[in-house]
Amino acid sequence: MDEAVGTFGRIDVLVNNAGVLHFAAIADQTVEDFRRVFSVNQLGAFLGMRTVAPVMERQGGGSIVNVSSIEGLAGAPFLVAYNATKFAVRGMTKTAALELGPSGIRVNSVHPGLIDTGMTRAAVGGDGADLEKACRSLPVKRAGQPEDITGVMTFLASEESAYCTGSEFVVDGGATAGHAFTY
Repeated sequence: MDEAVGTFGRIDVLVNNAGVLHFAAIADQTVEDFRRVFSVNQLGAFLGMRTVAPVMERQGGGSIVNVSSIEGLAGAPFLVAYNATKFAVRGMTKTAALELGPSGIRVNSVHPGLIDTGMTRAAVGGDGADLEKACRSLPVKRAGQPEDITGVMTFLASEESAYCTGSEFVVDGGATAGHAFTY
């Protein structure tokens, strides 16, 4: 933080985007794996907010964007640790928005759906995995690309979102729009 402020003079935006995924049935979930997911996904976001908040308060404002997931909006089997941490990021975002808003700091969360990233591909079988099968029930019929998220992130980092705080921005190709089943 000191190096960033020393180099740039201020910090206007923090994006908490670290995340790890671990599949396990609840009965098979080890404490060690649960803690590892918690440490990256939830504790990491908390530490980022805690570290940047005083800097942003001193400079009169800023924007914090916490990346959650659609798994922070609804449960998914075999993802108890991931779901728990992404729900927690959602709740921490709302708490931070209430606490930091009076200091001019906006705090929002982004909830991506199936985005074609290394983490997603590893979860469905590796680099050669066919994501199209997983996309059949999506209204847009394709996996999202990282570029599909950047517009929302840019908006939340900018003053165009000056009246947005404590909000959830879902970028999921329609996955959470209803109850879609693949036939």
